[in-house]
Amino acid sequence: MARPRELKKEIAQRTGLEPEKQRVLFRGKEKEDKEHLHSAGVKDNSKVLVLENPASKEKKMQEMTGSKKKGEEMTASKEMKESEEMSKALAAVAGVRKEVDKLSERVAALEVTVNSGTKVADKEFDVSAELLMRELLKLDGVEAEGEAKLQRKAEVRRVQNFHETLDKLKARNSNPFSNSSNAVSVTTNWETFDSGTGSFTSPPPKSYPTNVTQDWEQFD
Repeated sequence: MARPRELKKEIAQRTGLEPEKQRVLFRGKEKEDKEHLHSAGVKDNSKVLVLENPASKEKKMQEMTGSKKKGEEMTASKEMKESEEMSKALAAVAGVRKEVDKLSERVAALEVTVNSGTKVADKEFDVSAELLMRELLKLDGVEAEGEAKLQRKAEVRRVQNFHETLDKLKARNSNPFSNSSNAVSVTTNWETFDSGTGSFTSPPPKSYPTNVTQDWEQFD
């Protein structure tokens, strides 16, 4: 009959529980690895109780607890990092929004001037467009997720709208009469009279008969 250590190896193959973590009990008593099972009264079809060693079980629990705690710490650290990144992204977008607010006033002023019919130097439109492009590049460099990503997207669209407005204003400024609402249409209606006065077509000439006589008046 085999010894408990051989029995433990066979149990390990079936259960995955390592031999050193097992306790073999027969009739309520733990059997040492050096004992012979037959000397303890173990026979074929005898029931042997196998338990996990309390020390190894406790160690396993500690490892699980430590692993769980470590996992929680890693999760908390990750959440904290994500929160910091979110705050940083929101602050960056807010900074761009502040600058775009200032530029929106510049665009609005140009729109009022152009609509009034006043000629504006092309440089004014170019400078405004360049300043807006700088803010667009800042937004492109912001790494954002969640709410920060939504705010960045909204601000990008806002800047693009101002660019479109500037393009339209510049085109209108270059050709002020291209705007049909401000163009002045002048028409000339010529009134026609029966006599022909006031029209480009003169009345037809009238023919008058001419009589030539040979009667001469004589004087002294």
